[in-house]
Amino acid sequence: MKQKFFQKAGLCLLFFAGFAVQLQGQDYNDVYNLQTRKLNHLLQLIRYSYVDTVNFNKLIEKGTVEMLKELDPHSVYISKEEVARTNEPLQGNFEGIGVQFQIMKDTVVVVQPIKGGPSEIVGIVAGDKIVQIDDTLAVGKICTNAWVYSKLRGKKGTKVVVKVKRGNNPDLYTFTIIRDKIPIYSIETYFMIDKENGYIRLERFSQTTTQEFITAMRELKAQGMNNLLLDLRGNSGGFLNVAVDLVDEFMPANKLVVYTLNNQDKRKMTYNTTKSGMFETGKLVVLIDEYSASASEIVSGAIQDWDRGIIVGRRSFGKGLVQNQYPLLDSSLVRLTVSRYHIPSGRCIQKPYEGVEDYSSDIIKRYNAGELTHADSTHFPDSLKYKTANGRIVYGGGGIMPDIFVPRDTSRVSDYYWKLFRNNIFNQFVMGYLEENKAKILQEYPTFEQFNQNYKIDEQTWQSFYSFAQKEGISDSLQFDFKAYMDGFLAKNKDTLNKLFPTVETLKQDNVLEQMLTAYISSEMERQSKIQQNFDTKANIERQIRTLIARTLYDRNKADKIWLELDDTYQRAVEVLNNTAVFKKLKITYMEQSEKEQQDTKSSKPKRK
Repeated sequence: MKQKFFQKAGLCLLFFAGFAVQLQGQDYNDVYNLQTRKLNHLLQLIRYSYVDTVNFNKLIEKGTVEMLKELDPHSVYISKEEVARTNEPLQGNFEGIGVQFQIMKDTVVVVQPIKGGPSEIVGIVAGDKIVQIDDTLAVGKICTNAWVYSKLRGKKGTKVVVKVKRGNNPDLYTFTIIRDKIPIYSIETYFMIDKENGYIRLERFSQTTTQEFITAMRELKAQGMNNLLLDLRGNSGGFLNVAVDLVDEFMPANKLVVYTLNNQDKRKMTYNTTKSGMFETGKLVVLIDEYSASASEIVSGAIQDWDRGIIVGRRSFGKGLVQNQYPLLDSSLVRLTVSRYHIPSGRCIQKPYEGVEDYSSDIIKRYNAGELTHADSTHFPDSLKYKTANGRIVYGGGGIMPDIFVPRDTSRVSDYYWKLFRNNIFNQFVMGYLEENKAKILQEYPTFEQFNQNYKIDEQTWQSFYSFAQKEGISDSLQFDFKAYMDGFLAKNKDTLNKLFPTVETLKQDNVLEQMLTAYISSEMERQSKIQQNFDTKANIERQIRTLIARTLYDRNKADKIWLELDDTYQRAVEVLNNTAVFKKLKITYMEQSEKEQQDTKSSKPKRK
């Protein structure tokens, strides 16, 4: 093994790299035993000879973290206190009262009770303001996210009493809620794009994902779905077996999905499909981006290597290191990398890494190199060339390169829209708007489909929104606001102004300040005008408001259909899904349902002897 000898100053010396490497000419076990004794000796010296009392818990924990950094970016230590919180998203549930909330002006506002959860059961609704939890007022500076979590979450079966202000009613409602297990869904959005095409967005690969996916597929198929758009953008991964199960739904049995390989002991594990899947026929498009990682890359990579579907978007993250989780003596954990993922063509998913800092800044490097905006900015050497089942050329080197590239939208949002978003104006306005108009909207648009097709924001509502934003101190940047421009000018030029005008007398001598201020305001107005030309502020405000109303009043699974109307990557994927010629050009293997039925009928007929 190539000689490596890591040495770090300070605490890293506690874990000299003899743990992980074999020095040339020496037996591995001898080196390991020597360094273990060295470590124990050093700890004994610190314990009995060091000048001050030492917090050994803190010392060992920090040393463990630093040691694991020397291995790879994904081998990590998880303290006893962090274990439950870290595992929660993958377990698929937590225990609490079951609400999504936001803190608005030091008040806990219910955004949405979780479907079927204890809060929904007792009658908590979106827009309720929780002003008291048990005997403690839940308003003011005490009201932080951490504090609310600590008060509302708890063991299943325990009780919490909340007092709620609803709408303009001066009286408070009192609810006694029995905490229960609250599901964390890995699929929160699925709907029919049109009469034939379905859409599913998968957020993570958790213990409940397979059943959630099957449920969504059954509902969509019942509505006539023949083709599927699977959105894995931003999905950072999860359980390996769940990724294999998902691929199994798209392919027949006995197809290789992924194999893992440990370079040290050459241990290889293969994972194949095992049964007939529920979507082996029909066109399949998978969306990925630079934040799709691990299990997402296994799924998209296997689909690409077997030419089962078309991958659309941007090169995925490149996380192909496999971790096993090992408990330590004090109930803490270490997630240790034990092998690498390889997809059916032989490609390794993992991108190169040198250090944790460089690894974590990879996305920024891609952006600066133009890779997120231009397909031809990504270059692969011939040594990384592989072939799919139908002979298409694909490349290794880390991540999955899509078949169809869609650049990242780099147009800046307008300052006005950003201030509205940052100050939570959209949520606050919609909550107040629905307090007065909920019944009217549901009467006019009883279903999401009717709302989506027909609801428009009228002029009165627009004026109400702009007035509300104005009262909250948010005004349109394209309107001339001298104070706002002056604040920006002073912030940008403070040091320069102090040098130019050290005294009042120097300020009186010329009109430099006037020229500087005028130039700054003109430049800012021109900049905002250019942004406005590329970013339709009103359309994006309307998208936010309509989506939030739909999420509150209708099925959340469908509400994001409104949001995706202005999503360029989604719209391009829908175009691909509807273009059979693209599938033929890329040699993508799929079969219409009618063809599959005919083939099954033929195979079931008895053969003549």
